[in-house]
Amino acid sequence: MFQLLLQQDRVSPRFAPMAVWAALVLGLCSCQTASTSDVTGSLGEKAETPVLAEPRADTELHRERFRANPKDADAALQYARALRATGQQSQAVAVLEQVSIANPDNKALLAGYGRALADNGNFQQAFDVLTRAHTPDDPDWRILSAQGAVLDQLGRYEEARQYYASALKIVPEEPSVLSNLGLSYVLAKDLTKAEEILRRAHARPDAGQRVAQNLALVLGLQGHLAEAETILKANRPPEEAAAKIAHLRRMLSRTDNAHAEAAKPK
Repeated sequence: MFQLLLQQDRVSPRFAPMAVWAALVLGLCSCQTASTSDVTGSLGEKAETPVLAEPRADTELHRERFRANPKDADAALQYARALRATGQQSQAVAVLEQVSIANPDNKALLAGYGRALADNGNFQQAFDVLTRAHTPDDPDWRILSAQGAVLDQLGRYEEARQYYASALKIVPEEPSVLSNLGLSYVLAKDLTKAEEILRRAHARPDAGQRVAQNLALVLGLQGHLAEAETILKANRPPEEAAAKIAHLRRMLSRTDNAHAEAAKPK
């Protein structure tokens, strides 16, 4: 019964309520890493950042180091990363906010603070902080991509794409930037353009698993479940692949339910 439901034709996702649509995209991507700062591919950190092996133990270790020198930018960044890995987003923001006051010109610290703010849903503040994390004469493509991702979360898609374009001038065909750009079109409900860009990203030899998941999302939203599942199975252990496929199916089912609710007479 469940499989038959998934195989039937979908109502066009272009008619999904915007809040449900955004939740769908965030829901699929949030399972990709320990941090929701990677929701749209990457909010500026190096792609495929390793997940901490023992996040709680690391949190204790970095807490002690931070308390020993609460103005140390590197100690604060490591502590904040450990906090984020254990879901303590607000605490990570508080730590980095405190240290950024003592280190107002530390670009790496500002970049980390901006990511933490975005991770916590403070998108406008995140954009403002990320703007201070680099300069026009010395742009950082990862931060440009992060700024684009934040603008997407604010619904400012055209502006976001300008930042992705600037990043791609520095690193042409960088898959993490293309992935962000593709998801920008997903959020704007232009699935044809999103698929085109994500296929470009997926074709790159250095494309990671996030890119594959984002492409699978777009294919699934268009009803191409067989290809989406093939992509999710590639280069993954069977158990992990099965979990990713199950998650995709759940998210698509939620979208079907949203369509059904929206179609009911009011």
